[in-house]
Formats: sequence, C-alpha cells, structure tokens
Amino acid sequence: MLGTALAATALLLAACGDEDGATEDTAEGTAEDTAGEAQAPEPAEIRLWLNGGDTPDSMREWLVDAFEEQNPGSTLAIEEQQWEGLVDRLTTSLGSTSETPDVVEVGNTQAPTFTTVGAFSDITDMLPDIGGDDLLPGFVEAGSVDGSTYAVPLYAGSAYVFYRTDLFEASELDVPTTMAEFVEAAVTLKEDNADVENFSGFWLPGQDWRDGAAFLWDAGGDFAVEENGEWVGALSRPESQEGLKLVQKLFTEASGAPRDGNESEPHVPFCAGEVAMMLRPGWVRWSIDNEEIGCPEMMENVGVFALPGSDGTPAPVLLGGSNVAISAASPNQELAKNLLELILSDDFQRQYAENGLTPAKLSLADGLGDDEYAAATVEAVSNAKLTPAAASWAVVEGSRVLEDLFVAIAGGGDVQQLAEAADAAITEQLR
Repeated sequence: MLGTALAATALLLAACGDEDGATEDTAEGTAEDTAGEAQAPEPAEIRLWLNGGDTPDSMREWLVDAFEEQNPGSTLAIEEQQWEGLVDRLTTSLGSTSETPDVVEVGNTQAPTFTTVGAFSDITDMLPDIGGDDLLPGFVEAGSVDGSTYAVPLYAGSAYVFYRTDLFEASELDVPTTMAEFVEAAVTLKEDNADVENFSGFWLPGQDWRDGAAFLWDAGGDFAVEENGEWVGALSRPESQEGLKLVQKLFTEASGAPRDGNESEPHVPFCAGEVAMMLRPGWVRWSIDNEEIGCPEMMENVGVFALPGSDGTPAPVLLGGSNVAISAASPNQELAKNLLELILSDDFQRQYAENGLTPAKLSLADGLGDDEYAAATVEAVSNAKLTPAAASWAVVEGSRVLEDLFVAIAGGGDVQQLAEAADAAITEQLR
C-alpha cells in the first residue's frame, strides 16, 4: 500500500518533466508548432493502450486501418494491458517520454487520480469537435479538474444479471423483483444443483468487489465518504456492515466460485454448467455466444434482468467503463489528437453499441438495439453509481485493499474487524 502511494507521488513529480526534463518542453513545442494552419506532423508509431477484452479485435483492426489511412506514413500499435496492476504500470510509464504510450485507456474510477497530477494533456479545446454535450457527462466530470478536461469517455457498461432460464424453471422460480427475492433465489438455485461441483446459484468470486459494491450501496453503505473536506473509509459503518454481511451470505450460501478468484473469463464456468446467475457487463453475451471460446448452444436458455434493489427499483450497480486520454509526456501530441478524434468518431463508437457496450455519445445509445439485452442495459444504467470521487481513489484500487477485504469476507472472516482495518488503510491512502 505504501509502495503504491509513493508511486503516485513519483508520478506527480514525473508529470512535470521526465528523466530528460523534456515533457513540459515537448508539449509546449508541439503546441507552438501546430498553432493555426500548421503542417502535418512528422510520421511516427503511435502506441495505444487498451485494457482487457472489452474492445474486440474487429474494432481494433478497424482503428488501425482507419488511423493509418488518415495519417500516411504513421503506424498505430495497440498494446493490450490487463486491468490488474494497471495503476502501477501507468504510474511507471506516463512520466517518461521514452516509455509512455501516446494514448491510454483508464478506468473511469481511476481517471481522477491521473488528471489531478498532470499525467494527461489538456484537451478542453477538443471537446466541441469530439462530442461536447453529447458525451457521457459523468465520465467527462471524472476526467476534468478545475474547469479543464484531460480525459473523455471511451465506453460505459453497467452490469446486469445473466441467468439460466431452464434452471429457473426447474426450481420453479420467477425473475426476482427485490433484493430479498434475488438472494433467496440464489441460495435456492445452489441447493437445487448441489450435485454439480463448484455450482453457483449466484457466481461471485472472492476478489470481485466491483459486483459486491451493488449490495453495499443498496444497503446505504459506501467505501468512503467525505467529511470536513477529507475522505475517510466508511466500510465499518452500520449501513456498510449490513451490505457486507449480505455479501458474505452470498459467498457462503450461494456461490461456488473460488474464494480467492477474480471475475475474469466468466463465460468459462457458465459454459461448464456451473452458474445459474452472474452479474456481468453486456459484452459477456458475446463471449458466451462464441463458437471458439463460448457455448452458443446454451444461448437459448440465457435470459437477463437488471439486479433488483431492496425497494424494487434497479440496484445501484457500479457504472463501469473507461476514459481515454493523451499522455502529457507523449512526443507525438498532434498524432495522438488525431487518434483521439478517431476513437470518438461516430463510426468507431457505434461499434461499441453493436458489441453491447454503451458508447461515449448519448446520441448513439439507440445502437444497443431493442432486445432484452438492450432493455437490461438501459435499466441497469438508470440507477448505476460511481466509486467515491476522491482524487486518490486510484491509489485505493491499485493497492488491492478491496480485493483483500472481499477475499477475507469470502473466507468467513469477521466482517466488522476486516472493515475497520480496510477503513484505516483507505483513509491513509486518500489523504
């Protein structure tokens, strides 16, 4: 934890100038050279970091072809990064002109940390041309500081429940409409399928705090709150305890997922017949309905619904998704801007909608379609929520304190004591 905090401090220093002291001069020089009717930038290889598999190969290929066609002589290299450990990798790379990618995808909950330390270029003047008021407002806010914008939305995707309709029928269950009904259904499904090894009525791996957040928030709790101008951990408070104890109940009575596992590749246990319900983003549909890695034959028994809250309205699931930004240390600022414009273009963003993710522009949301998956997406987004808007929240995520907390809860640990220890760590990291 201390190492991550120190790394974030190092980034603050590095963002003001890399190991050659060149970052500030490079950015200023590029701005001067491209003022007014500037000539085309010198060709270069542009590096784009994309995280995980949310942006499919077909979209990546389209982006490479379009960028290289529009920028003769330049090339685009897309480098896939894993979400786990991303904050540390960004911290190491963004302050150096020799190591930095030119354009980066960053989680919407991580964006505030990097914008506040000067790691990203100011792109305020680009906003009218790349979407303006049409861009997802919460993501623009996450990427803005003191009236200037440094990161803009890439896509959004609130999770909803995928469920096995045949198993619901066998257990004589209806789609739950309240949180209590959901938990009861999850426990019943696990009990009714006890003959299946590792079976989950509700699939919840131990590290999966992002899905666990919905139960915390539904109970009125939170990870951290702001008091007297300072952020403090709030997991040990009564409302949070109610939510975390419900999570522990799901871990112990409804889930057969590994107690120390993460939420990656959910289609694997689903296709193995080990899952009755799972709370996942819309793109998981395409992993299931995939002949190479999934089980298309099971799609006829797949249904979806928004996770219900205690009051019958959709539960406040985590509003997932990403921002995209230009590294302030990139020596290729103009080409990076060209790439950013292409990423925010309607032609590219429509492809996110076609793949089940909410595009960066509100006007393109109808591209999600009108089937049950689109309806579940819209319903889930209606009450979705973001993690605490603390400037150092990425430090908390990077430290893995939340993964460690949820693994310990899944293992049957004392929820109150575990939460108090997590609160102390979170409070220290948010200072």
